[in-house]
Amino acid sequence: MSEPRRSARLAANAAATTPTTATATAAAADPPPAEPSAAPVLAPIDIGDSLPAYILKNEQGEDVDVAKITEKNGVILFSIPKADTSSCTTQACGFRDIYPNFTEHNFTVYCLSNDKPEAQKKWQLKKEFPYSLLSDPDRVLIAALGAKDASSGRTKRAHFVFAKGGKLVEKKLPVSAGDSPTLALEFVKSLDTKSAS
Repeated sequence: MSEPRRSARLAANAAATTPTTATATAAAADPPPAEPSAAPVLAPIDIGDSLPAYILKNEQGEDVDVAKITEKNGVILFSIPKADTSSCTTQACGFRDIYPNFTEHNFTVYCLSNDKPEAQKKWQLKKEFPYSLLSDPDRVLIAALGAKDASSGRTKRAHFVFAKGGKLVEKKLPVSAGDSPTLALEFVKSLDTKSAS
């Protein structure tokens, strides 16, 4: 075999196993994997402000736009640190036991926590809650309501009263587990008294 033929064959083999400059440059230019996007931040919700358009999951895993939950009735939104714990069960069962009193005044009740829908559903079935539970895993709405503890990041126990149409008219933060349901109902009844006068 002549030397020129052998040299040509070796050059071809080297070209087949060595990446071209263009390929190497393209590989180096690939961007790094995207970081998970940070949770959105909602503006603080104070007395007189309305619930923003924001989607949460309920205990069934269904999407709920919180801006729409006050379209037909007023809403009591109570926040808890953790589902199926002692004090949170006291608060949630308190709302359960007087739930008909809220509906009588055209108010709906929702529990708000950062628990997953599966945990909320299990707790709801266990305690027979007649109201829906909303999952806020990143505490986005919880923080906007002022119920996220700045130092620990945990959820504060509280309740919020929204008039029909979405305007925040009352908030109790913090509030004891035993007092929360009765204080919320007293305020709802006071709204009827004001509207009648």
